[in-house]
Amino acid sequence: MPTDPQRFEAAIRKFDAANSTDPNMEVVDGISYPKEVLYAQRMSACLQEVAPQASEALQLAVRCQHIQRWVIPRQDFAMDRAGYHKWRNRLKQYHAELAGQLLQEVGYEPELIVRVQALVQKQQLQHDPEVQLLEDVICLVFLRYYLLDFAARHPEEKVIDIVQKTWRKMTPHGHELALQLDLSPDAQALVAKALAGS
Repeated sequence: MPTDPQRFEAAIRKFDAANSTDPNMEVVDGISYPKEVLYAQRMSACLQEVAPQASEALQLAVRCQHIQRWVIPRQDFAMDRAGYHKWRNRLKQYHAELAGQLLQEVGYEPELIVRVQALVQKQQLQHDPEVQLLEDVICLVFLRYYLLDFAARHPEEKVIDIVQKTWRKMTPHGHELALQLDLSPDAQALVAKALAGS
């Protein structure tokens, strides 16, 4: 439970307002949403499902984990592995900086802001249980909502490789939750192939 529910809701509104300017749209059930608004809402919903007692810092971090992601396009970096990692690191830094600014605007203390920024940047992954829980939520949301779209744009061997890498990032509990997801038959088949070959 947030220490100050009004402040927490103000932060969520700030995050969603920042994401609402996303020029990329996604249609769900005939309704068009800014892509990052929808992603952030899915992240919050997933965390609520798997860890309803999550800390305030983690609840904030899942909501802003991709904040204004479109501002730093992938094509601005070299299209190789090194360029990909440089892009991802720059994104994490940007998300953390923007989230910190917005949290400061609604009156959060520096200690909590620093904690949210550490979570968003996934510092101490595999050593910090909250960072690992964030990673589980990211992976679950990807498998549930974005796997088939990714699969439609890439050869199957790349999709299988990505699912295997996703699986390796997750905890055993994350694996249990992933296997309980209500995936389409096509998505289930991809996950099964990935796990059979891992």
